[in-house]
Amino acid sequence: MPLMSKTETWKAWEGRVVDGKFLIRRQLGVSGHSAVFLTELPGTAQKAAIKLVAADGAEIDRQLARLRSTAKLSHPHLLRVFESGRCRLDSSSFVYVVTEYAEEDLSEILPQRPLAPSEVSELLPPLLDALSYLHDKGYVHGRVKPSNVLAVGDQLKLSADSITAIAEPSSARRRRDVYDAPETAAGIVSPAGDVWSIGVTLVAAITQNVALAEQSDPGKPGLPDSVPEPYRGIARECLHLDPKRRCSLAEIRARLQPAGRSVPAALEPAKAPQRSTKSRKPIYALVLVCIAVVLLAFSIFRSRGKNSSEQTTAAPEQPASQAAPVAPAAAPAPEAARSAPEPATPAKTPTSSEGAVLHQVMPDLPQSAKSTIRGTIKIGVVVDVDSSGKVKAARFKSAGPSRYFAGKTLAAAEQWQFSPPQSNGEPTASTWLLQFRLRRSGVEASSQRISR
Repeated sequence: MPLMSKTETWKAWEGRVVDGKFLIRRQLGVSGHSAVFLTELPGTAQKAAIKLVAADGAEIDRQLARLRSTAKLSHPHLLRVFESGRCRLDSSSFVYVVTEYAEEDLSEILPQRPLAPSEVSELLPPLLDALSYLHDKGYVHGRVKPSNVLAVGDQLKLSADSITAIAEPSSARRRRDVYDAPETAAGIVSPAGDVWSIGVTLVAAITQNVALAEQSDPGKPGLPDSVPEPYRGIARECLHLDPKRRCSLAEIRARLQPAGRSVPAALEPAKAPQRSTKSRKPIYALVLVCIAVVLLAFSIFRSRGKNSSEQTTAAPEQPASQAAPVAPAAAPAPEAARSAPEPATPAKTPTSSEGAVLHQVMPDLPQSAKSTIRGTIKIGVVVDVDSSGKVKAARFKSAGPSRYFAGKTLAAAEQWQFSPPQSNGEPTASTWLLQFRLRRSGVEASSQRISR
């Protein structure tokens, strides 16, 4: 059957039901031979993703056998596969696979900005762990690339629908882009091919220029200075044209580890000044002892002088001296008086009559997600509030560049609570605009009541 290459053609399936169980909702992504849509698991409200792959005849049987074999694999950094099967929509035949829903993938971030070295250091270990697991089980991923590096909550995961057994005949494989190892064009699939893909993904993440990957073979000029170590060395060792010369996953980990240990190692010589400081401690101690002796002597002298003064001074002077400390105790009174009105601020009548925010909820963002933010992400959410002050509906005014952050922000906005405005003494519904500003250092929010 002809491949479906137009987004509009795939969108025509929205609203249809696959295999009598999976409602095709919003389109999430599309390629020449497949498309991914939002769906839900039957009988639940849990979001999932359903991928439709155009196939026919023996190709359907081959793909289904592969999917059912790999569905048994389980790893924290592999996308979970719920179900797979075959279906027909109108006159077209498809293989479908239902997986976990991912809020975002790396290919959505890279057109906006490259990853910082610290982000690459966080990116590589989960991918290496997932690939090591697959290779140990006798499988290869076969399609490591930014669009298959996904964010599920606060975890990075690799897609699972392209996983292939190493022993499986691969005559049908072909090289589709630079992320596929060169030998794939000859039908050769091996763990070394995944290593090539890691190298290309690494170059793309740092430089936003995939073409540089094939220029980095040791016999060619190499990568630009914008690729720092150890990533430059890792990429070069991943991208040998000869699969046998490529580094292993263990060697990639080894290259990452020295960078992590370099700080403690560099601090080792710095212990010498600390030792010299310790050697001067007796001197410092002697000086402190001398000062203490002087202070003690002065205290004794002052105490004796005070006693002699008390013996020659009239007794009524003692209450006066005891009363002296009482005067400072009264000093906090003005400060207490100044702070007294503050608790009453939320109860001001003008504010309550116009409505006010009673409870704010900020997006629940893990530090690993916040560390990807550059500058400020601004997201506007309009919330409709009922007469009891609870949000009954929320929608975006501006969603920002990231589906992941937008989804987290919308979920937070739905939990806000308000004191409803008054009309003729009765609480009424209202509409508010919530403006969220997401930064690496934290999240801020402001609110404004708007006309309905």
